Amino acid sequence: MTSPYVKQHTENGISTIEFFHPAHNSLPGDILAKLANTITEAGQDDNILVIILKSGGDRTFCAGASFKELISIEDEKTGEEFFMGFANVINAMRKCPKFIIGRVQGKTVGGGVGLASAMDYCMATKFASIKLSELNIGIGPFVVGPAVARKLGVSGMSQIAIDANTFYSPEWAKDKGLFTHVYDSTEALDEAVQATAEHLCTYNPEAMKEMKKIFWNGCDDWNTLLNERAKVSGRLVLSEFTKEKLKRFA
Repeated sequence: MTSPYVKQHTENGISTIEFFHPAHNSLPGDILAKLANTITEAGQDDNILVIILKSGGDRTFCAGASFKELISIEDEKTGEEFFMGFANVINAMRKCPKFIIGRVQGKTVGGGVGLASAMDYCMATKFASIKLSELNIGIGPFVVGPAVARKLGVSGMSQIAIDANTFYSPEWAKDKGLFTHVYDSTEALDEAVQATAEHLCTYNPEAMKEMKKIFWNGCDDWNTLLNERAKVSGRLVLSEFTKEKLKRFA
């Protein structure tokens, strides 16, 4: 599956992967599929040493799942396939042997928090507040939950998952370990992201590959785990409660 909303540019060992959607950088299935494939291919390219993952624009980083697509789901299999899109992206990031630097310029919701959590080194601006809103629409952060809990801890993940109406500050996210640095502007963020990527390119690629294995140690069951979580989400998205909530938000 292809998407015109995913771009990749590689120069001097740094591959920048950028996704975009006019609905606040939400993530429909085609973008998720293209992201997973692009990350996987970048990980296999010997000319690439470091990956930067970012979204387009200077406001919202990611609004999470596409509500328009969620509303259109009419059976559990289709629902499972949609949520497997998030599972495939997270697993592609997990398995990628290259460090993935995150550039989070603005608010991040739901599945977007999952993407940020799956990055190896995530940098943000002071506008990058986060929210796990899934419970508010009748489902839960089941697929992204393992990645979020891995970064925030179970306590932090459960806090923002239960408090589904609240945006948590980027400083809170930094204190919990999601963000490494918080900058005052997008310009400062971009300079720092580029400098970090360039510096990482001076390191031994084999050493970084082995370090990445250590970072993700204990997550080998995620192929099965995230598939099971996608089935739960695919079932719950069909409930009358969720359908009514989605109509209000869409």
